[in-house]
Amino acid sequence: MLRIIICLMAFAVPVRAEQVTVFAAASLKGALDQVAQGWQAQNGHTLVVSYGGSAALAKQIELGAPADVFLSAAPEWMDAVAGNIVVGSRVDFLSNTLVLVGPVGANAFDLQELPARLGSGKLAMGLLTSVPAGQYGKAALISLGLWPAVMTSVAETENVRAALALVARGEAVFGVVYGSDAQAEPGVSMVAQFPEASHPKIVYTAAMLTSQSPQAAEFLTYLQGDAAKSVFAARGFSTLTPQ
Repeated sequence: MLRIIICLMAFAVPVRAEQVTVFAAASLKGALDQVAQGWQAQNGHTLVVSYGGSAALAKQIELGAPADVFLSAAPEWMDAVAGNIVVGSRVDFLSNTLVLVGPVGANAFDLQELPARLGSGKLAMGLLTSVPAGQYGKAALISLGLWPAVMTSVAETENVRAALALVARGEAVFGVVYGSDAQAEPGVSMVAQFPEASHPKIVYTAAMLTSQSPQAAEFLTYLQGDAAKSVFAARGFSTLTPQ
């Protein structure tokens, strides 16, 4: 019997750990790092996450960058790589709020006071033409009638976390970021929240790319499960139910 067992062990094929590469919006860092740890602990595979602005990541995907999953902070950048995603895998899974942050300890104020309080200082925002937080922010400022008074003070950054960092370092007086960003950075304080009606709904979209990785599909399923949802909720996001 022992000889039979040894022979079977010799021919057994071990389960090989796989690597899944994820391109993810910069605002997901922290929460997604924690989700990744949970997923890796559960199945033994490795998740490698590359963070950046959604538009920049979409461009890399279009140019053939090797990635298995794309997590975009706006539907339009998932639309841009529609030819690279697995049909039926796309899902809207998170939402967020849009807020104005100032230096740590700053008091809250009405958004209509922003131009006066900004003075000659800088307003940090993601790139207005491509970073979702910058696009949402510009739409909100236009809606509230504040854009003409602040547009020349905007300091654009390559992603929303870079805008957050400018405020934390004191290089910008205020910044337009997501509520989850404000919660993640101890060096800033939220001073105002933009009304939901002042900008398009903030929607994070996930999809598997055409790598056809079984582990990528497993990760997308995990991303929509209770364990991941609890992490995102604790980090300031709101979860969406797939339609």
